[in-house]
Amino acid sequence: MKQNMLFVIFSFCLLMGLSPLASAAPSMQGSTGNINTPAADVLRPGQFDVGYYHLDGVQDISFATNLAKNWELSAVGRKSDKGDAAGQVNLKYAVKQEGVLTPGLAVGVEDLAGEEKRSVYAVASKGLPLGFRLHVGLGNGRYDGAFAAVEKRLVPLARGGVFPDMSIIVENDGHHMNYGLRMAVAAGLKASAGWMDGKPFVGITYNYY
Repeated sequence: MKQNMLFVIFSFCLLMGLSPLASAAPSMQGSTGNINTPAADVLRPGQFDVGYYHLDGVQDISFATNLAKNWELSAVGRKSDKGDAAGQVNLKYAVKQEGVLTPGLAVGVEDLAGEEKRSVYAVASKGLPLGFRLHVGLGNGRYDGAFAAVEKRLVPLARGGVFPDMSIIVENDGHHMNYGLRMAVAAGLKASAGWMDGKPFVGITYNYY
């Protein structure tokens, strides 16, 4: 009886769009996450992703891969229209995978070499009814305290990561409110657009699963 009930709950969560990696994509910082904040998700063995964002004259190109079980390694390079360049390497570890009733938890370090602003953080992510997903974290460096994000899948019954799957994202990265729309164009390929700190951005990402 208990097993049947858990199966029903799990099936309901999938139907309502709560699969942890349904809308996963690299953030502007390179690690799997939202717009400018991380999620508790990490890439699994054999998975990798690449991303491109353009914001206020700055282009970000990122790459992330599974380093070992529960470990994600990512890097991002930035170049402005003025020719300035910078980059960072990030590491994230999934302490606990998200379950049907329990949140996922991850800890990570952005900018390991301190090229821009090294930041250490912890973040929890949990899918909620009606296609919502909540991310809450604490960090130092560029976060300077708490950060949070809310995702809402707009087509709950769409197959995760395949058109017409799309999500709206609202987040606070510790300093600014950011808003975005992430839409699956094809399997693994997503386009995004929105506003970060009041400035428009566009992006395209590819996840190999």
